Amino acid sequence: MQNQYLPEGLLLATPQNREYTASLAGLERAMQQGKILEAPAVLCDSDMNLYIDLGGIRGYMPREEVAYCREGEELKQIAVITRVGKPVCFKVIGLSEERGMPTAILSRRLAQIECRAEFLADLVCGDIIKAKVTHLEPFGAFVDIGCGIVSLLTVDCISVSRISHPADRFSAGEYIPVVVRTIDREHDRIFVTHRELLGTWEENAAAFSPTETVSGIVRSVEDYGIFVELAPNLAGLAEYKSGVRVGDTASVYIKSMIPQRMKIKLVLIDSYPALPAPTKRKYFIDTNTVKHLDRWLYSPPGCAKVIETVF
Repeated sequence: MQNQYLPEGLLLATPQNREYTASLAGLERAMQQGKILEAPAVLCDSDMNLYIDLGGIRGYMPREEVAYCREGEELKQIAVITRVGKPVCFKVIGLSEERGMPTAILSRRLAQIECRAEFLADLVCGDIIKAKVTHLEPFGAFVDIGCGIVSLLTVDCISVSRISHPADRFSAGEYIPVVVRTIDREHDRIFVTHRELLGTWEENAAAFSPTETVSGIVRSVEDYGIFVELAPNLAGLAEYKSGVRVGDTASVYIKSMIPQRMKIKLVLIDSYPALPAPTKRKYFIDTNTVKHLDRWLYSPPGCAKVIETVF
């Protein structure tokens, strides 16, 4: 069976992974077959070697096998110590016995090299793939797109509705679908996007009607008005009101909706502090069946302003 090149954590509980990691014979078979497996890292020693929990078998991953590095690059300590407590993928490259305990020598680096050659090298812009959010920065979210290989999802590509920080949408450790946005083969980098999966203006607006009062999240407070997000890809504008802060939950009356201008006029009824939590997201594309996009048009027909992505 061909290896699966998934974000780390998705293989851990699979029957095949459990079967191979449950015994020394299973690990030996995995080594012979070149299988990529997963298990949690439980310790990093002073020399930056990782120790992997394989039940009654000791899993040892030398520092040089923790991650793939391009020629001339040095593996950073933070890239090693942040693996502790998390599932890591690996290939078994040796079996031995140390201090009377069977030991499996493991390589995450070789799993990543295979993932690059057999999966990432075949990707084209517009492909929809699975990703795992690894950590969040003000400028974007870093996501694992296969075997711990990281891609950047910039904040402007997370949704059409503007957010101040990726934490407004995601939490570290969650799995999300993403679309391949650009590929830089020269520098071995892949960038992804997410907003194209959250629906067009019309698809989002269909859930709302004028004269309704609904709740939303305050995303921006300007002198000329307050932008309230009704859905991750849909926001409206209310008149300015003092005391309203970004991140507040707001109840708003929908005064009018103008598709030709992608405008929603709101009346702010009330606002109050909300507990920080990622926004619930609705995907308008079934990523289990749709695996590629050539073009995505957010703007409604006849709208003078065009928001689109051509892959």
